[in-house]
Amino acid sequence: MEGVAIEKIVKKLELKKLTEKLDLAGHRIVLSDVNRPALQLSGYFQHFEEKRAQIIGNVEYAYLQQLEHDKKIDIYNQFLKYEIPCVIFCRDLKPDADFLKIAEENDVPVFGTGRSTSEFMAELIHTLSEELAPCITIHGVLVDVYGEGVLITGESGIGKSEAALELIRRGHRLVTDDVVEIRKINEHTLVGTSPDITRYFIELRGIGIIDVKTLYGVECVKEKQNIDLVIKLEDWKKDNDYDRLGLEEEYTEFLGNKVACHSLPIRPGRNLAVICETAAVNHRQKKMGYNAVNPSDKIYTNYEILVYGAMLKHQPKTTWKDGIEFANFMKTEYGMMDTIENLNEMVNEVFTLEGKSGKKLVRKGK
Repeated sequence: MEGVAIEKIVKKLELKKLTEKLDLAGHRIVLSDVNRPALQLSGYFQHFEEKRAQIIGNVEYAYLQQLEHDKKIDIYNQFLKYEIPCVIFCRDLKPDADFLKIAEENDVPVFGTGRSTSEFMAELIHTLSEELAPCITIHGVLVDVYGEGVLITGESGIGKSEAALELIRRGHRLVTDDVVEIRKINEHTLVGTSPDITRYFIELRGIGIIDVKTLYGVECVKEKQNIDLVIKLEDWKKDNDYDRLGLEEEYTEFLGNKVACHSLPIRPGRNLAVICETAAVNHRQKKMGYNAVNPSDKIYTNYEILVYGAMLKHQPKTTWKDGIEFANFMKTEYGMMDTIENLNEMVNEVFTLEGKSGKKLVRKGK
């Protein structure tokens, strides 16, 4: 069903229901924007967005109080005849009996809150933005690792839940297992959460369903988390060419938002929890401005690493020692390259023209 139930918003924001006779079932809000109806209460209804929640603050309330009774009733009837999802009075302001009566006759819920108008509007907009955000459901596990939201994906049975369980034992927090609901809050933010029915549970093959909150405590679970990094688990394939340096960032896309992504091959003996921790910390470090392998502004500092990476494309089994020797050969024979593109082109040209291994080229250079 479109929109979010008003009952859910009332519970989240702890609103006081002032129209006691109205049943809230079936009442929903479909827009995240709100409206302060100062113009409408003065009689101007052109361009009135009736689908928004209507907020009454000090200004609107003071204006209504100075109106004559007949004028006030006329404004109430005009205002409340629209299909308004709800009216909320802030600062503990009390609507008069006539307003509540007309609201009930028109099936418009009225609520109250003690919070200031601006503060409450900001909180309401934020809450509605989350609840009404575009949403998709994917298969995976979401864990908060050192404050970074790590989404672990992969085929069924590959070890996602086991990796999440080990991360929990290491002090990190589970958001959801198996089913991840992803909401697009804005162009830069994706928030992941769990369906109510599976919240804080993990399914382990051979054991069954376990309750993480009960077994490990409330400090090991979290209701929602921004998604910062995706780790794709896949079976190890000998012939595949896996990234060994991280020179190029890989991304995956959800709801039009790009998220940094690492493909992680699985082999017996690999500690997935440690690798996930390292990936999360490394991603956080990159967001803070430091990248151990930066191909543009650290070309001279990381020259050996960059040459080694370019060399791996021609010789996947090249050792680090051979890479260092080849980098020294390149500097001696061809000098330093000003960009990573030029460096790659030069390495490709050397291998194409010489048709020899890195070791032979180094010996030739000597």
